[in-house]
Amino acid sequence: MTIDRWRGHAHPRFPDVVYPLDYGHLDNSRSSDGAEVDVFVGTARGAGVISVLLTADPRKRDVELKILLDCTPAEVEQARRFCSEVLGTGGHLVERDDLARGDRSRPGK
Repeated sequence: MTIDRWRGHAHPRFPDVVYPLDYGHLDNSRSSDGAEVDVFVGTARGAGVISVLLTADPRKRDVELKILLDCTPAEVEQARRFCSEVLGTGGHLVERDDLARGDRSRPGK
């Protein structure tokens, strides 16, 4: 995994876009747009893949999957809001099965 945009830092081309979480990509992977699969990384070390965000960028005519790794529930919401409100790509959240059933004992510990 490579982190290329750190929590609290601006996007290299868009200084008004500040990342709420560490952001990068999974090395040696491919997303639907041909680039690596994107990943948001939170502070709940060891929690694993918490959920994914399915996003659509109508300007680029692009649909992507963004993995949320080691995120607390608050960080999941930060990532969702960032994609929806800042990037304008929406963000349909798909939670891991145990979290969708309400077992939130592991993430965020």
